[in-house]
Amino acid sequence: MLPRLLTTLAPYQAAVVRIGTAGTWGAYLLREWGNRRVLYGDRSPWSAELNDRLLADTHAFTALSWSDGRWWFEAVYLLALLSAGAVALGWRTRASTVLFALTVLSLQNRNVFLGDGGDNLVHLMAIYLVFTRCGAVWSLDARRRARRPGRDPAEWGEPRALADALAAMLHNCAMLVIAVQVVLVYATAGWYKVQGSRWQDGTAVFYPLQLDYFTPWPELSGLLGGSLLVTFVLTYGTVVMQVGFPFSLAARRLKNVLLAVMVVEHLAIALLLGLPFFSLAMVSADAVFLPTAFLLAVQGRAAGWWAARRAGRTAGETAGETARPVDAEVEPVGGADG
Repeated sequence: MLPRLLTTLAPYQAAVVRIGTAGTWGAYLLREWGNRRVLYGDRSPWSAELNDRLLADTHAFTALSWSDGRWWFEAVYLLALLSAGAVALGWRTRASTVLFALTVLSLQNRNVFLGDGGDNLVHLMAIYLVFTRCGAVWSLDARRRARRPGRDPAEWGEPRALADALAAMLHNCAMLVIAVQVVLVYATAGWYKVQGSRWQDGTAVFYPLQLDYFTPWPELSGLLGGSLLVTFVLTYGTVVMQVGFPFSLAARRLKNVLLAVMVVEHLAIALLLGLPFFSLAMVSADAVFLPTAFLLAVQGRAAGWWAARRAGRTAGETAGETARPVDAEVEPVGGADG
């Protein structure tokens, strides 16, 4: 048991959480590029002075408290974008995850009144990823190591081998914390819903479908909200899935089914309620429970598609090169006739 704990577990799940979390935050920052100064910068209604008063009570970290100038804010925002891209691509993940976490905290703690719930999950995942080996696979780091393999940890000597084992254990503990965090999110959300009267009578889903803020597709929302049976099934189905998910972890097949259903539910929330970044953050965190066999199958399919594409491109280039000498031989004949 101990040797297994001293090896890096769930590297593929860590990679998906890394890509999803960083990709979600990076996409959000790009979407709000035009509004960045109003949301987090010098034009924000939540002024730097008001935020400093709040920080004095919460002691939260934000690099934006060091200066309220525009160019310092612009630098932090741009650094946040670059670090999100670096983490998503898996470039120098040991350093980029630290920078990613610091920039996430800096922006979110500058204005804590923004967000739709998904920002809280990104906040937590950014911190947890610092302690993982999330660049072990599906990353530029992994590609670089494959091209230039280093020495085996067993050949490093006892001190470095011990450090490697401790880093693996820290990674495993961080992945366990991520899994527990996801379970707590669903368990608390489910049990709070159980206590609500609108969830008990099966009408809770109806109300957000009637709010203009949550209806990017009014016709579709009206179609779903107009059916009592649909709203009843969606309301009770949501509660059952959230309350039952922690218990399903004891049964792998049931867990996989519920996980697939919850991913579909989050995608539906993104479409119907107009909350894409909340949904992407939840799906990214849910990835910690994806089966390794499924992820390996996805990797095999992607590798096969890429190999076939490269083979087709190579065949096309070879055919083109073969055709050129024929053209070269024909040209003198035409010239002589002329």
